[in-house]
Amino acid sequence: MSIAARRARERAQRHQLIITAARELAESEGWEAVTTRRLSERVEYSQPVLYSHFKGKDAIVREVAIEGFVELADELRAARTAGGDPQAVLRRVATAYLDFARTRRALYEAMFVMPVAIPFATDETPQELRAAFGEFVLALEPVAGEHHPGVFAEVVWAALHGLATLAHDRRIPAEHQELRIDLLIDHLTRPG
Repeated sequence: MSIAARRARERAQRHQLIITAARELAESEGWEAVTTRRLSERVEYSQPVLYSHFKGKDAIVREVAIEGFVELADELRAARTAGGDPQAVLRRVATAYLDFARTRRALYEAMFVMPVAIPFATDETPQELRAAFGEFVLALEPVAGEHHPGVFAEVVWAALHGLATLAHDRRIPAEHQELRIDLLIDHLTRPG
């Protein structure tokens, strides 16, 4: 292996180490605790090394969010492709989304709540985000009827995001999640 290849590999490993450390710190203590000083201590690299990888915390949060979209797409795809009728598929996709938001709170915040420089619904939207949204579209196509599948998926995504956010903030009781999903899916798949 050439010196340049080894350095590139080491740089990529440092880059991922910083992202992982930020994510772990955010999950355990919240995003307020994620500072370049704390990250430097955690990954055992100086702040200038951190800044050689990222311009600041916002750039780190953006990378964490991109990583999250990859994971969300994987989970939605697994739920979508597990088989069954369209209602069962939608129920699994909705449950997977809400479970993702509940079990990865800081990651979900980075993806959908915090201000990050990720363009949504434009030509510049990252492929990772497109893949996650694409899973919604694919799950909803069988029941979209005359509705535009993408717009239909946006409405469902918005509804699920609202449920996730309200549950996260304890504005609605967690024990009724299945009832809410049933109500949403029954309404979406009702003929006519």
